[in-house]
Amino acid sequence: MARKDDEEPTPSEKDSGVGPDGAPDSASADNGDAAASEDTSSDAAGADQDDLTVDAILGAAQSADAAAAEDVVLADLESALLTDLKRLQAEYANYRRRTEEQREIEIERAKGAVAKGFIPVLDDLDRAEKHGDLEEGSPFAAIAEKIRSVAERLGVTSYGEAGEVFDPQQHEAIFQQPTPGATETTILEVVEVGYRLGSIELRPAKVVVAVPAE
Repeated sequence: MARKDDEEPTPSEKDSGVGPDGAPDSASADNGDAAASEDTSSDAAGADQDDLTVDAILGAAQSADAAAAEDVVLADLESALLTDLKRLQAEYANYRRRTEEQREIEIERAKGAVAKGFIPVLDDLDRAEKHGDLEEGSPFAAIAEKIRSVAERLGVTSYGEAGEVFDPQQHEAIFQQPTPGATETTILEVVEVGYRLGSIELRPAKVVVAVPAE
């Protein structure tokens, strides 16, 4: 028997999802489609979540390793640069020291070359003084004083006196005199005084030495 359109569906029709006229109920179909869509979305979301979780873990691990490796490289580079900088500073300091020392040596050598020219003149003055030719107040004595003053301003000093212990590094023994009672080699007589300029030896003192008698 046909059912009128305005009649309510029976409970069995509601449960079966079939309308009064025997056609599928549209509401039930919509509900089924929605449920199927939700199931598909849930499955896709679950798969995406699994994929993202693995990728995220691998990516985070790789990023951490890359960052650590980069930090190590930067630290090594910084250490190498610091070592090179210290080495260059030390080399520059040594270069300046050597340059300054060489400069001082060259200055002393230049002064020594000039001072050596005074030595024969100073020897003549010493001999003239021993012979009494440098009388005080005489023009010759005044000239001798000026020459000696120039030599002193250059830094020239004389050495070698009788009674000093003989030093082969400073004295040149031109004769050895055996002397009773002598216990060590000493200067007996100075033939020519020695001259030096700072640490530069201009001329050793020529001396006669007393040696212990056998």
